[in-house]
Amino acid sequence: ELELVESGGGSVQAGESLRLSCTAPGTLLDAVDMSWFRQAPGMERERVATIDRVGSTSHAGSVKGRFTISKDNAKNTLYLQMNSLKPEDTAVYYCAADSDFLRLWNGQSTYWGQGTQVTVSS
Repeated sequence: ELELVESGGGSVQAGESLRLSCTAPGTLLDAVDMSWFRQAPGMERERVATIDRVGSTSHAGSVKGRFTISKDNAKNTLYLQMNSLKPEDTAVYYCAADSDFLRLWNGQSTYWGQGTQVTVSS
């Protein structure tokens, strides 16, 4: 069983930054692919960014240039650095992990964190 614990959410003003963290105790991050997803009220869950087990990254067009996904294998921790936040970034953010990249990419990941709220006001 893989446990994912997110932290770092909060309420900020537009233009400010936040860094989300997702810790996976006892898990070798180079053995799984990981993503950040988000879900706003009344909206479908969307993929924000993905990092595969060798460190290759992909970011959704809506966040490209503003958000950066990264990981620290030694700390078993995934990060999402969010800069220049906009009100439309308001959502619950979830980290996800899977050994099957396609399943992760399609939002059908086996393992999910509990979510952390990000609220951006104008």
